[in-house]
Amino acid sequence: MPILDAVDAALLLHLLENPRAQIGDIAASLGIARNTVVSRMRRLERHEVVRSSGRDVDLGVLGFNVLAFITLEVSHRELDAVVSALRSLEQVLEVHEISGRGDVWCRIAARETHDLHRVLRQILRIRGVIRTETSLALSEHIPYRVQPLLRTLAKAAPEDRTTAG
Repeated sequence: MPILDAVDAALLLHLLENPRAQIGDIAASLGIARNTVVSRMRRLERHEVVRSSGRDVDLGVLGFNVLAFITLEVSHRELDAVVSALRSLEQVLEVHEISGRGDVWCRIAARETHDLHRVLRQILRIRGVIRTETSLALSEHIPYRVQPLLRTLAKAAPEDRTTAG
């Protein structure tokens, strides 16, 4: 997908700030045609720019009160198999291959520390996982956000704004 333009950024920002907004309301707010909103949304979804990642769900309300960040050292020959095994664990929220200390970084949600311990043991049993290092989140000061980036992109010069889908 080409880099987002100001209209795409403004559309994403509007959706993040007003997740239940109707197409007509979005179009009116952004000063673009309804068909433009629809075609842009389809393109953003097709290219997986907009995805239902569940980042706006308060896991604590659902009983998952422990958030852990786990760095894994893995055998590089087993990396794909490790990632596949991690994908099968429901409490693994995200996985990134990283540089620096460790090879893979995971975000894990658990109900309590015994539950986290169980998940860690499952991870350690995955073939190719050599060792792990776990950090617990004590409090959240800045939640995951993309709005500041989108605000900057949405402020692009007016000549960059197009109404073509």
